[in-house]
Amino acid sequence: MFQQKIVRGLPGWAALFVLLALAVVSIYRLILAARTGSPWGVAFWVIVEVIAWVGVGGLTVVNPNEARALLLFGRYKGTLQEAGFWWVNPLTSRRKVSLKVRNFESGKLKVNDLDGNPIEIAAVVVWRVVDTAEALFNVDDYEQFVHVQSEAAVRNLASSYPYDAHEPGQISLRMSAGEISERLKHEIQERLSKAGIEVIEARISHLAYAPEIANAMLRRQQASAVIAARQKIVEGAVGMVEMALDLLNRHKVVELDEERKAAMVSNLLVVLCGEQSTQPVVNTGTLYQ
Repeated sequence: MFQQKIVRGLPGWAALFVLLALAVVSIYRLILAARTGSPWGVAFWVIVEVIAWVGVGGLTVVNPNEARALLLFGRYKGTLQEAGFWWVNPLTSRRKVSLKVRNFESGKLKVNDLDGNPIEIAAVVVWRVVDTAEALFNVDDYEQFVHVQSEAAVRNLASSYPYDAHEPGQISLRMSAGEISERLKHEIQERLSKAGIEVIEARISHLAYAPEIANAMLRRQQASAVIAARQKIVEGAVGMVEMALDLLNRHKVVELDEERKAAMVSNLLVVLCGEQSTQPVVNTGTLYQ
């Protein structure tokens, strides 16, 4: 396993000045050696000239949020990460790695949730490279690695939770966005840590039932909403009836026996729970006839 090693290069402008001066001096001395007929002098200054121009190849520019991994004959020597104009060993190869924050949005994946219902899900992953050595040498293509592992994590997460919560406190894909995002981020980070990748944020960008069951699930959600609304209405109506009976009894407005109380409760519940406005009915008789 490779680990990043930060190195510093020599100042580029100073190295450029020295190399140019060396090239000019070597040309001048080469001319003098050729005029004096010194074969060893000519050979020496030719070698110096070649070294000067080869050394120019060691000049490199590192832009902000960018790094260059240095390899010498197949061996990793370190990473040049500080922005600027630098000179390094000209025999090294320099592989550029972007350290900028990037994002990846998966396609719409069709998976089964915990209840076995087919759903469509997609996620956005915000990431960046933090270890250039691991990103370059531990995996074949770190960008492709991010895409594949992120989609695998999304599939695994979707199959671990239901689309909707069926009981209070249950974590679901639709109702627990914060918890699901944190768990998705954690799972993707575990998969990408070996590639020197830091996951900054991960969240679900698309979530829906698959088209073949979307209508059935919509009717189910509507039915659940109607039942929940009816339950609230009934609870409120019972409370109002109880309050009305208590006030009538406390202020001694009217004395009601059990049969009249039952009739009053029935009428109030019809009025309070009915969807349409009620029509008054004048009772000309008595409850006891």
